[in-house]
Amino acid sequence: MKAITIEDNEKYLRQISETVDIKNDKEIEKDIKVLEEFCKENEVMAMAAIQLGIPKRIVYLKNTNIDIINKLQTNEATENEEKYNESRVLINPIIKKREGLTEYWEACASCLDNFGRVLRPYKIYLEYTDINGNKQESTFEGFESTVLSHEMDHLDGILHMDIAEEVKIMNKEERKKWRQQNGYKIISQTGDYKKEKMLYKQKENI
Repeated sequence: MKAITIEDNEKYLRQISETVDIKNDKEIEKDIKVLEEFCKENEVMAMAAIQLGIPKRIVYLKNTNIDIINKLQTNEATENEEKYNESRVLINPIIKKREGLTEYWEACASCLDNFGRVLRPYKIYLEYTDINGNKQESTFEGFESTVLSHEMDHLDGILHMDIAEEVKIMNKEERKKWRQQNGYKIISQTGDYKKEKMLYKQKENI
């Protein structure tokens, strides 16, 4: 299985994914299996179903642990850390509130070597359905908020390079080295995300 890229079919990636009919969708288990197998076999942090040809509002979280991510950048991760898999599946996720501000250089399995500096909320309050069909409310904060926000954008046809403050073209090894010097940055843990982002960008332009 190969992720769809902007070179393969950018128009497809930019569609808005459909809400999953939890009770009547007979393909849901198969869809989740496709996501799981891809994430196990590839070095990704998470995956939105649309990236694998499934235009449904499903996100699979594999690795939102910043400590393990940093070890992977420096090739210091153990075998177990390299295989680390949270196996969290979020169906029809909806962000109810966003707070704080972070900065991270993001890459994407669908965006080739486009590497972007993206501002994301430090904390998001989310509603979603789990794999058992139960409604859930959870708070995601820190690096897991960054990862999940990236995938949530995919569900609405938005790519990280669309909203990046700047974009560089770097291959995988170049990105790892860059992140060693330009890691995950917490700018603010509180405050309205949009206001914090606006104030930060104003300071950058001074």
